[in-house]
Amino acid sequence: MHRLRYQTFHHTDFTARELAAEKTRLGHVVSMCLPARDEAATIGQNVQLLRETLMDGLGLIDEILVIDDHSHDRTAEIAANAGARVVGVNDVLPEVGPGEGKGEALWKSVAAAEGDLIVWCDADILDFGPRFVEGLVGPLLARPDIGFVKGFYDRPVDGGAYGGGRVTELMARPALATWFPHLATIVQPLSGEYAGRRSLLERLPFVQGYGVDIALLIDIAAMDGTDAIAQVDLGTRRHRNRPLDELGPQALAVLQAVLSRSPMGLEHPATLVRPNLEPVEIGIDERPALIDLPAYRRRSA
Repeated sequence: MHRLRYQTFHHTDFTARELAAEKTRLGHVVSMCLPARDEAATIGQNVQLLRETLMDGLGLIDEILVIDDHSHDRTAEIAANAGARVVGVNDVLPEVGPGEGKGEALWKSVAAAEGDLIVWCDADILDFGPRFVEGLVGPLLARPDIGFVKGFYDRPVDGGAYGGGRVTELMARPALATWFPHLATIVQPLSGEYAGRRSLLERLPFVQGYGVDIALLIDIAAMDGTDAIAQVDLGTRRHRNRPLDELGPQALAVLQAVLSRSPMGLEHPATLVRPNLEPVEIGIDERPALIDLPAYRRRSA
């Protein structure tokens, strides 16, 4: 069994009060970003929890930003009523035109956020708590050499302690072991819970779709080395589990992202063909590093 090669923390290594004091001492601004599409069931309670426990009074986070990714339900309204700043994904950097997918929302959130430290969490977490933010921002405040922190956790399914992360186990982990073995000991390469320094994030391209998580890891390791990456144990994470007909396109997007950065390269999209389902074409569309965009440089000047 390989030992973890990356600096590894546990969320209990940090407390919100101590982190808030260190954040103030160092002069950082922390943005909590929640990319969301049709998450009315969970977004309100999660935003309210963040505001009450980590923002008002304590001041560990300075803003709660919800990037609404074309929701058809009341996600935006509920998030705003709970105290978040809500921005539509197409309202950020309109000069670059519309995009789509999870990576687009993440890229736009870097542009829209005010902080120099940016924390992301998926908006569908059912057992959300302060530990997610404390664990992710903690290593950035404790270690100036760390630029990116990736969360990992147990993922219960159907009453069992384990079993979640099917795309991780069947696609992401084997792909990394094959083409990027220096990243093979990342526990949750596809987790949506991570944090980074703006000075690093704005130098990275963002894959627009579900390949964004694994592509960021590969690109950060290539740009700043694996020493810039840390991991943190966030305990247990519960969220809605998606059916296989949704996981297939996600798995293909992950494979395409890895191939695009491998020595093999990626020359064209691939079409996923499955019995009794419409074919799905998946390719790699990327947004450039924000620092290369004049519109972003003007906004951040």
